[in-house]
Amino acid sequence: MGDDDRKPVAQVKTVIDGREVTVQRDRWALDVARQMGISIPTLCNHAALTPYGACRLCVVQVTKGKWTWLTTSCDLPIREGLSIRTNTPEVIQARRVALELLWGEAPDAVDIQELAAELGVTQPRFAPRRKKGKCILCGLCVLACRNLVGAAAIGFSNRSVTRRVGSPFEESSEACIGCQACVHICPTGHVRSVDEGNVRRMITWKTDLELAPCANCGQPFAPVKLLAYLRERMGDQPELMDVCQRCRRGVTAGRLKELSGLSVVTK
Repeated sequence: MGDDDRKPVAQVKTVIDGREVTVQRDRWALDVARQMGISIPTLCNHAALTPYGACRLCVVQVTKGKWTWLTTSCDLPIREGLSIRTNTPEVIQARRVALELLWGEAPDAVDIQELAAELGVTQPRFAPRRKKGKCILCGLCVLACRNLVGAAAIGFSNRSVTRRVGSPFEESSEACIGCQACVHICPTGHVRSVDEGNVRRMITWKTDLELAPCANCGQPFAPVKLLAYLRERMGDQPELMDVCQRCRRGVTAGRLKELSGLSVVTK
């Protein structure tokens, strides 16, 4: 198909907080609002994953024709004729209730308490479902592990009030490669890991992984399973794959020196 055969991207008009804008059809309302400089709180939204409105904090009020309703903005596709309001009393009250529920789910999550304070909530009205913890069951770690990494080392178990995220049977996960994607994407700090000697401990998933030594300096730097995963997908590049980040800069600088004939100084 040539360039002339491509269909033009549909543009639609919508109104957000009284300002009419023309944007690409089906863009997420949260993204458009933020591009306009409008602040909308969220914990479960991440650009690398398809949104699905788990935390409910990004709720907005939408009007089309004679109908008005509340819905999450992260998974609301922009369509022609929508009028979206992000700061009405109904919206603020819905966010407060969502924060109270999340606070009861994760009583140790500082991020939730800070967001609640911004909206005037100093103490949740509902009894906490858990005595401690930071997990809000947003599922970002599960989606990242499954959809981005392709490992599917963790998942949801149980239902309703006993639902939780963890490795199968809450034991050491054979599928975990120690990439730490779950650690970096967790919005509340629930997922934790630490490197101790030649072992990476995925604390939350009760999984220990052997760290491979750097071929240059000998320091443990990456899980053996992770390096095997990368080789399978990226091809074997021993001069880069077997060295730590610090030594890798030296290898890259050496290549540049060979290609350019210039003197390269590394620190």
